[in-house]
Amino acid sequence: MGQPRTDVPHLPVPGPADAPQPPAPAPHPTARRARRRVLLPLLLTAGLVVPLAGAARPEIPAPAPAALSRLTPAALPSAYEANRADAAEAGRMAAAHGDAHRARADRALAARSRRLLSFDGRGPGLATEVLGDLAHADRVAVLVPGSDTSLDTYARFHRAAAALYGDLGHRAPAGIRVAVVAWLGYRTPETVSTAVATPARAEQAAPGLRALVRQLHILAPARARVSLLCHSYGSVVCARAAAGLDVDDIALVGSPGTGADTVAGLHTSARVWAARGSGDWVAHVPHVRADLLFTTVGFGPDPVSRAFGARVFDAAGADHSGYFRPGSVALANLARITLGRAPEVSRG
Repeated sequence: MGQPRTDVPHLPVPGPADAPQPPAPAPHPTARRARRRVLLPLLLTAGLVVPLAGAARPEIPAPAPAALSRLTPAALPSAYEANRADAAEAGRMAAAHGDAHRARADRALAARSRRLLSFDGRGPGLATEVLGDLAHADRVAVLVPGSDTSLDTYARFHRAAAALYGDLGHRAPAGIRVAVVAWLGYRTPETVSTAVATPARAEQAAPGLRALVRQLHILAPARARVSLLCHSYGSVVCARAAAGLDVDDIALVGSPGTGADTVAGLHTSARVWAARGSGDWVAHVPHVRADLLFTTVGFGPDPVSRAFGARVFDAAGADHSGYFRPGSVALANLARITLGRAPEVSRG
């Protein structure tokens, strides 16, 4: 047969093909999941190559962090006072800058009832807050937050810490003192960003978390049990810091993955727990990990999977922001983990 002529336009010929066709069947759920697994790295690669457009928020002015000598239990009150003073000054500077929202957030942290182990009001801001009497605590929980946590959203993080502190106080046996440390010690990624899908922020944060745990073992009694409660992207931070860390328990909630294939890959002697509520959207995040360009994208196996090897506990119907909701199953189990009452933790 010869080649078709290219100088004659090909016009459609009416026929059965032009009749209305039945809709194509919907892709099988397995096919949709496979498609997401393929598309995710491609989309993230595009995001890394072509940065999202948009103007950055102007840097919010604030004083440099207070210069404190080596902290000891006896020096805690003066450290709290110095950091509250910094927060108050940061509030004045934010107000003068025209940022009323940040000014309110800073002033709230400057209240006499707050115990700030550290504070830095510059940019998105950093803070480490203690709830309870750290110098005499028998059980210490460290909350490590996930994406979109900054001084501007700190009130939400504080509510989670306060809810845990209240539940711990209710459940702790007589004579057992508790403390909660809310650690906003790193610049968290935004949920809608490429940074949230790579370990870069976690790798930057891990040394600070290790330093905090070492500090807690100086400030709290030698008998104190320390637990890390790590939410969402915070679980990636905890995983990066876990190797050799002197903690008793690590709980991962709403985790997209850790970057390790199994619990053994975390190189920790701590008991590792994991939970995900049935209402948490993170269940739909593909559990893949790929080396692309100059970074790694994704965090690998699901921490609540049998293959990962964590102690899976019940979080009931918690959504992504609901693990520390007062009265919830998830909060009760996190309190039991902190208190070292593993047999009472309801399993998932």
